Amino acid sequence: MFTTLRKDVQAVFERDPAAKNLLEVLLCYPGLHALIMHRFAHAVYRRRLFTLARLMSHFSRFITGVEIHPGAKIGEGFFIDHGTGVVIGETTEIGNNVTLYQGVTLGGTGKEKGKRHPTIGDNVVVSAGAKILGSFEVGEGSKIGAGSVVLNPVPPNCTVVGVPGRIVRREGRRVDSMDLRHDQMPDPVAEALALLQEKIEALEKTIVENERS
Repeated sequence: MFTTLRKDVQAVFERDPAAKNLLEVLLCYPGLHALIMHRFAHAVYRRRLFTLARLMSHFSRFITGVEIHPGAKIGEGFFIDHGTGVVIGETTEIGNNVTLYQGVTLGGTGKEKGKRHPTIGDNVVVSAGAKILGSFEVGEGSKIGAGSVVLNPVPPNCTVVGVPGRIVRREGRRVDSMDLRHDQMPDPVAEALALLQEKIEALEKTIVENERS
């Protein structure tokens, strides 16, 4: 438990340039508080004390604004930046060194039983407001753009943006470290508009040439 806590705290320093010192991180980071309380609630949940575990998670949500079901499995080095509005469902599985931003939902799509929430691979970054819904895998090293709604599996080392989410970059480069510059992800809408503008200009040129001839 203490080894895992040390890695969780280290993840804050590695991925948040605003983190100044250990005391600040321990006292002022609700994402870390939610994660610590979840680790204890999950241990209780595994002992089949379900009501107590849910009470612990409910208290955590009240204090931090982060809702993590005690049944969710979360690896080491997990970081929730800002935290408010994050929801993680019961059968979610999260690998190591994963980063979530505020407003992220890892949820289901219906009332089915069993595995109904996503599995998030190692070194994945899920940007603000993104929704990943359903029982499928997001491959390691992938990045989910802000506001995206992902409803299908994502291969490793991909970039997904849009509603519904679609892959716009695959194996573009090897992920050796966490890349948090989600503001630089490609914009599929802007790219489509640029292509449309090019076609309009080509048509206008053709019309002018035909009028001259």
